[in-house]
Amino acid sequence: MAAKRDNPYGAFNFRVEFGDVDGGGPIEAGFSDVSGLGNEINFSEYRAGIDKFNTMRKVANTFKLDEVTLKRGLVGSTDIFEWIKAVRDGRYQPRTVTIVMLDESRNEVLNIVLRNAQPKKWVGPTLAAKGGGEVALEELHLVHEGIEYE
Repeated sequence: MAAKRDNPYGAFNFRVEFGDVDGGGPIEAGFSDVSGLGNEINFSEYRAGIDKFNTMRKVANTFKLDEVTLKRGLVGSTDIFEWIKAVRDGRYQPRTVTIVMLDESRNEVLNIVLRNAQPKKWVGPTLAAKGGGEVALEELHLVHEGIEYE
């Protein structure tokens, strides 16, 4: 599905989709920010005594996946907190989470898929009575077992 073009896509047109899970309802996914999409490959160093060069070879082994943070305005929905509560209470509820990138015409151009995503942390809004006019935001931190571009 990835659509290649010369100019980069804007970072402001996207939606987040949560796959269904047994015993868990849908999640309203109007998020304003997605961050932490990344992974890192670990390497071991190895050199045999008969190697031609005196440098260490780099041998790929395991990899690490970054924690993904989603932010949305507090809209009175309890769906995220219910998911966290279910996992906290011992229910295994991994979901496929898909970040769908959209072009300027709102056409789908790329999917970033998180496999077996689970909630790790919820952060409620910072509240201040000074009347600054900021939006009350909540954060959901996810761990996952794989990231793919489609």
